[in-house]
Amino acid sequence: MSQPTAPPCRRPCIFSSKHFPTGSFTHRAQEICQIDDSPIQNTNSAQSSRHFRHSTMASSTGALDAPGTTGAPTPPPNRHHSKTDKKTTTGEASNVSLNLGDATLNTTHNPPDPSSPQNDNESYKRIRRKVDLRLCTIAGLLCSLNLLDSGVLSSAAVTSMLTDLGLDVGNRFSISIFIFTISSIIFQLPSTIAVRLLGPRIWFSVITFFFGLITLCTGFVRTWQQMIALRILLGAAMAGIFPGLAYLISTWYPRGEQQLRFAFMQSGEVVVLATGSLVNYGLNRLDGRRGLEGWRWMFVVQGVCTCVIGIVTYWWMVDFPENSDKSFRFLTREEADIVASRIEKDRGDVIPQKFSIVEVLKHAKDLKIWAFACLFFMQNIVSTALAYFVPIILQNGLGYSSDAAIILSAPPYYYAIVPVLLSSWYADRFRVRGPVITFNATCLITGFAVLGFAGNSGARYFGVFLATGAYVANWAALTAYQANNVVGQWKRVFTAAACTMFNGAGGIAGSFIVQNYEAPHYATAVWVSIGSHLLMITLVGLLTIYFYLANRSLRRTGKVLEQTVGFRFTY
Repeated sequence: MSQPTAPPCRRPCIFSSKHFPTGSFTHRAQEICQIDDSPIQNTNSAQSSRHFRHSTMASSTGALDAPGTTGAPTPPPNRHHSKTDKKTTTGEASNVSLNLGDATLNTTHNPPDPSSPQNDNESYKRIRRKVDLRLCTIAGLLCSLNLLDSGVLSSAAVTSMLTDLGLDVGNRFSISIFIFTISSIIFQLPSTIAVRLLGPRIWFSVITFFFGLITLCTGFVRTWQQMIALRILLGAAMAGIFPGLAYLISTWYPRGEQQLRFAFMQSGEVVVLATGSLVNYGLNRLDGRRGLEGWRWMFVVQGVCTCVIGIVTYWWMVDFPENSDKSFRFLTREEADIVASRIEKDRGDVIPQKFSIVEVLKHAKDLKIWAFACLFFMQNIVSTALAYFVPIILQNGLGYSSDAAIILSAPPYYYAIVPVLLSSWYADRFRVRGPVITFNATCLITGFAVLGFAGNSGARYFGVFLATGAYVANWAALTAYQANNVVGQWKRVFTAAACTMFNGAGGIAGSFIVQNYEAPHYATAVWVSIGSHLLMITLVGLLTIYFYLANRSLRRTGKVLEQTVGFRFTY
């Protein structure tokens, strides 16, 4: 039986020779390492019993993780349904069916007029703006809660909290950070799986509400033991936020659009964090009101606000692309089909295989996932040190007062919006990842060198700006780096959780590298941060060589990467 031929791609490639001359860096990048525009076939789906039609996306999912992206393979027979596809021609109404377990969805719609690719592209851009406004805003807000916790804890650390609770004895304060991270690491994989199984709207709203409730209770603890107990519960509640949102965003956008969306999320995150520092300054002025110290007001107010956000999240959060028409006042069925078709063409993994723990854990054999995870470990050594200890550095190392330290910790985060957006726009525009990560790492090394070795406070404060901007920018870059180079829903779940677990382990190390007795230069923090990012640059270089060789092997031998025909690594 002859196999149908996929229609030619009408989406212009950004690396087209009409845009860039032959021999240029960008033209060379097109040849050796970047994503092509051919449809993608996920060979893992050979066991699927789903029907599809390559000329239009099926039903609400609009795509399959199976045969359906090259348009070439013959779908496997469906043993449970007797329906068969009839050949369609361009411009005809397509009647398609999709078998998802026990549910069969049928839709009839007219495919876009192929003579009007401009109209189709404009429709997608309009839909993408809607997704950006809904998904990236709530993602940034929810992710900020994790950083806001570190901001509250660091702001409270320069008030009377440490002495009030006995956290100033030995390493108790570092232990309160450490135990939160351990709890978070343990629950990250189960919590990320729950995002897919229970749905983003339900899961994120539940864990956010409980995160707020526990934070509220923290404002009333009386001993350091009670603080430690609540930190354990807080880590468990917050475990799925970052990996779950990173996973959700990666399912909504083609690989060439992901880093800028992660940057939108990071921008919202750092704006809330920076603003939270200023709010904490005001709350600290409430010291003594209603019998509560200023630091207690910080936890109480954040806890109440977070509970409210958790309730609102149920309506604000969006579902996965194939179910997005069920989200509150969001996309129509036709718009959901358009989004899903783009994802399916990009990498062929819109619909996950049936869940089993084996299906998730089998991806632990892929060594590049652990390489990505190591990058996050190196990243978070620095970010945890900055997030938790910048006010301490400003107070003890640079000689500012408690209130000034809280206020001056905010501007570096506002500045960080600039490098994260610019570097992410460039990375998506030219489909590069490794060079951007390397540039950001170099900027961070420079910032810590200035922070550690400069002679005056102004120059060292500039080093805080440089380091903060670089590490925030690399959050988006590293998240896109791992999301661009894995295929399959459960593999994305496992990779996001593994990276966040190692990220947490880096947080453990980062919580111990800033030692008060090393003030004002904090030599351990400076050298560990510089060393970790030199290792990051080295590992990115090794991954770049591996990805280049793998893509070259694909061109020469037709070797299939990530069990997906047409897939190429992005570096």
